[in-house]
Amino acid sequence: MSLKKQRKKKGLLIFLLVVILAAAGCAGYYFYQRQQPVNTVKAFLDDVKAMDFEGMAELLQNGDITVLDEADITNAAYTAFFTSVNQKMDYDIAETDFDILNGTANITAHIRYIDGSDIYRDTITEFLKQIVSTAFSGETLTEDQTQQQLASLLEQTAGTVEEKYAEVDITYPLIKAGDSWKIISIDENTAKMMSANFTNVQDEINDSLVEMENAGNSEAEDVPQAAQGDTIDMTNEKFTIHYKQHRIAEDISGASCLMVYYDYSNNGTSNSSAMVDVSLQAFQNGQALSAAIPSADDEAINQFMTEVTPGQTVTVCQAFTLNDQSDVTLQAGEAFSFGGGTVTSQILKVQ
Repeated sequence: MSLKKQRKKKGLLIFLLVVILAAAGCAGYYFYQRQQPVNTVKAFLDDVKAMDFEGMAELLQNGDITVLDEADITNAAYTAFFTSVNQKMDYDIAETDFDILNGTANITAHIRYIDGSDIYRDTITEFLKQIVSTAFSGETLTEDQTQQQLASLLEQTAGTVEEKYAEVDITYPLIKAGDSWKIISIDENTAKMMSANFTNVQDEINDSLVEMENAGNSEAEDVPQAAQGDTIDMTNEKFTIHYKQHRIAEDISGASCLMVYYDYSNNGTSNSSAMVDVSLQAFQNGQALSAAIPSADDEAINQFMTEVTPGQTVTVCQAFTLNDQSDVTLQAGEAFSFGGGTVTSQILKVQ
């Protein structure tokens, strides 16, 4: 082969090599750029796990994390609880949508996280019981003391309730800002995930207190149905109740009132009382009867409010004002039971 041909062939090889290297460089640059928004989302979710609010804010275009404030996640009182919950979260990048020309991306993360529904239910139930006991003891708690009490219960309950997980796909929109990529904003799905499916601690308590206030204001269509022969008799992990008898007495105004006696057993692991465990309502002619104060002292009335030890059984009494001499329908269930719970009913003859 002539020297001229050799040089020509060598030049062609060099040209092809340059083209290949340039193409490889372009491809490498493209994949490098494509990976940057993914890295931003990964860093953001790592900050979520670590409850690093400053780190999260730095990765947001607007730096706004107030949606977490609204869910009480940034409240110092609940830091220990939310930290223990979020450190158990894990994730995978499920899908990427990258537009290099416009400098935008959508990164979808598949997230597995703690579902705290059972934790919150048990915590708020116990919290409301303690609030009732505190009120009857005459003690008054400040707002800070109440918040600390709730936070402590959350931590305790989280250590005893079996962990339950939920999964969600969250898509984070990103935009290129200079040499870095920023998540456009944090959404409510992230706040819900970080709060273990809880909207707002204080709102949930307020809603529960409203339910308590309205418990005795049942309309006619809410009146329980009972058949002749049905009796108040139920057992759960917290208590056992069993109807004993009823009688008619006078209240402090001289009007007739119904005295309902039943045995209450504490099946729990800590001291409790019928007042905080049992919900007993009475209905007459489609209307809920209000509580009455008997004119004569009765030890069973006092036992209704008295705390008893686990395994102990006492006879308690609750009194209701009567509207007339017609039959009364009783309904008993668990106090502060979310979603209704199990109930039992009985018809009482007044005459």
